[in-house]
Amino acid sequence: MGTINPGLNEITRCMSDDQIRVISITSGKGGVGKTHIAANLAYIFSRMGKRTLVLDADMGLANIDVILGLAPRFNLHHVLSGEKRMEEILVRGPGDMMILPSASGIQEMANLSAGQKLTLLDEINGMNTGFDFVLIDTAAGIAGNVMYFNMAAKEIIVVVSPEPTSLTDAYALIKLLYRGHNEKRIMVLVNMVKNPGEARDVYRKLSKAVEHFLDLSIEYLGYILYDEKVTDAVKQQRVLAEVYPSCQASRCLLTIAEKMNHEQPANYNCGSLKFFSKATVDRGR
Repeated sequence: MGTINPGLNEITRCMSDDQIRVISITSGKGGVGKTHIAANLAYIFSRMGKRTLVLDADMGLANIDVILGLAPRFNLHHVLSGEKRMEEILVRGPGDMMILPSASGIQEMANLSAGQKLTLLDEINGMNTGFDFVLIDTAAGIAGNVMYFNMAAKEIIVVVSPEPTSLTDAYALIKLLYRGHNEKRIMVLVNMVKNPGEARDVYRKLSKAVEHFLDLSIEYLGYILYDEKVTDAVKQQRVLAEVYPSCQASRCLLTIAEKMNHEQPANYNCGSLKFFSKATVDRGR
């Protein structure tokens, strides 16, 4: 079985050149709640006094603005077309989090070209940030855009649910991240579980398959209990942690945010292009 949090106490020579935590929140299967998780973690980090940015990386079917009840005038499509700079499309959300909204229903955004990816990398690395956390809410699956945004992150959280299809799709995503892109540090967050025991069972099943077939250990980040208040918050277009801060799902999210805030992870993948990476910026000079 894979070890839990292998490397949190490990010191390597490849620690990040800066202090910005760039974390992708991704999944093999849609409908597991990753956008809801990204929005709530961003809100909680912001309330902790951390400057937090959410990048909506579901480029063709963006929805974090809908979840938060926002109606931005401009989005990443305007940046890639040259009409706007990155700073000009930033939107302030609940808890003072900042949001980079994406487009919805624009076919060309669903599969970015190599040139568009380079433009996006340059624009993001050119931002005058001061952020502590950058959360990338990816689309589901293993398409090109999904893999690009996961590679641009410094840490990867794979969200799974107890559904068997969620586990098989998560395994496929992890396999591609590891074998195709050499990502070694992958955290697993189990959502919509009845109790902590069910979450551990889900993690163990996935971890066992990953270790057996890929010879890779994945980390257990935590769990979020199933909570009907989540649906209520989505219908209200409000952040769960803001409108129902004492519900069980909000308490789970707070526990995860506190854990992430207190850890200082090693950087396993020094050579890759990363958002907000000094190495990436220097390489382009």
